[in-house]
Amino acid sequence: MEGTRVLLLESTKGLLTTRGGAHIVWIAGMAGTGKTSIALTLCRTLIKEPTIVLGGTFFCSRSAGSIDRTDVQCIIPTLAAVLARRIPPYAEALVKTLNNDPDLAHKAIRVQVEHLLAKPLEGLGSLDLQIVFVIDALDECSDEEKLVEFIDGLAGFSSEASVKFLFTSRPEMHIRETSIADTSLSSIIHLHTIDPAHVTADIRLYIQKTLEKKATPSGWYTENDLDDLAALSGGLFIFASTALAYILGRKHAAGRSEQMQTVKAQTTGSALATAQLDEMYSLVLTQASNPKAIEPTELDETRRIVAAILSTSTPLTLNSLAEVLQLSSEHLRGALEGLHAVIMVPENNEKGELRTLHASFGDFIFSRAPEHIRISKSLGHDELARGCLGRMAAEDLCFNISRSTTSYMQNPEVGPEWIASSLLYACLHWADHIKLASVKCSFDDEIDSVFRRKLLFWLEVLSIIGKVSRASSLILIAASAVSPCAVYKLMVPNIKAGQVSAGLPVSS
Repeated sequence: MEGTRVLLLESTKGLLTTRGGAHIVWIAGMAGTGKTSIALTLCRTLIKEPTIVLGGTFFCSRSAGSIDRTDVQCIIPTLAAVLARRIPPYAEALVKTLNNDPDLAHKAIRVQVEHLLAKPLEGLGSLDLQIVFVIDALDECSDEEKLVEFIDGLAGFSSEASVKFLFTSRPEMHIRETSIADTSLSSIIHLHTIDPAHVTADIRLYIQKTLEKKATPSGWYTENDLDDLAALSGGLFIFASTALAYILGRKHAAGRSEQMQTVKAQTTGSALATAQLDEMYSLVLTQASNPKAIEPTELDETRRIVAAILSTSTPLTLNSLAEVLQLSSEHLRGALEGLHAVIMVPENNEKGELRTLHASFGDFIFSRAPEHIRISKSLGHDELARGCLGRMAAEDLCFNISRSTTSYMQNPEVGPEWIASSLLYACLHWADHIKLASVKCSFDDEIDSVFRRKLLFWLEVLSIIGKVSRASSLILIAASAVSPCAVYKLMVPNIKAGQVSAGLPVSS
């Protein structure tokens, strides 16, 4: 839509039309972030440029109903055929090549790249043209091994003519591990790193113009409705388009108003409201849980990790969640490798938060997903409850964690940096997760073990971060969730005389 994605389109066009620099531009984005729309818009723009030749395009698609649209083997021959129609000298050279070997379209990808593109392009440098090829949705290709060969082949592509390639894809592991990740060969644009305010503004404009065009008279919705829908979209253009299709499915204003309020209230139980997203999520999860590629134990662990991410009270860094779940960061990252399309996994283990791109993913996987990939809501709380108690059992929840020299000193205004964020999370949220666990009384022994030894240490942590007032509510939550015996042990710990943690204010 005109007026949206302006800065992104301009910067990407600049990378494709400028001579020199990386010959690949890769737009990486999660499911539903508008990659195909961006690619299509760039094609429409480039084809109007007098010094640019849109050499050919290939829009991969599993849903197109054609096997060819998912076959990597078809991409290079398609690009060559289109380019031959646009540049006669290239067509002449291509004909000679095909006369020598008519079966090139069926040979290995690297052979295709060399003989259908590179060699016929020799000698075209004098034409002073910039040739751009666009390949959209690489992740939709069916053969991962051939796709890797394709990307690596084009990454090593060289020609006398000035040639650039635009790729778009989800950030799947098998794609990220190719030469496309080499910044000397590729200019990489991660859609999730774009300022969320700009994306939300674009989505709002898209919603506004769509409603103005298709929904006259427009008295049944307000400016606040537009703001709310844009905010609900959470960066997903696909959510906005799905929501609008659902709303405008009613013919009359009253019905549309009712549908608008339904979407805003997040009551998305109707398959009509979620079919597009559900289909997309099902595809991602079915691929990630392929029993031919993943051991049952690995799949079970990934399910538990995803459940934990969806159930955290506040988003955690990769390191922090790994510490809570008592896994290594590398192990946790590895378990999520096949889910980058729906879960934002930061590159830095200590910065950025693990989270899903949109809340609708949690709604889907907990309630609407097919049975073989559905996850119980309590599973994440089971994992986090056990993880939080285990985290508090570690040695760093200890006497005088504030490192104070006297208990008469005031607490610092800012929590000490040496207290790990995973420990802070555990101290604040252990009881919340126990309350929502599947079998609450199963944590009796862990509660007894931790709080018999560490009740005052836990209180000191809450005191340091100004949350000691939450202690009673957390204990009451635990009291309502677990057996009376465990609560008694929790509230009356066996603490040796004089073992009072330094730094805990007397008033606490």
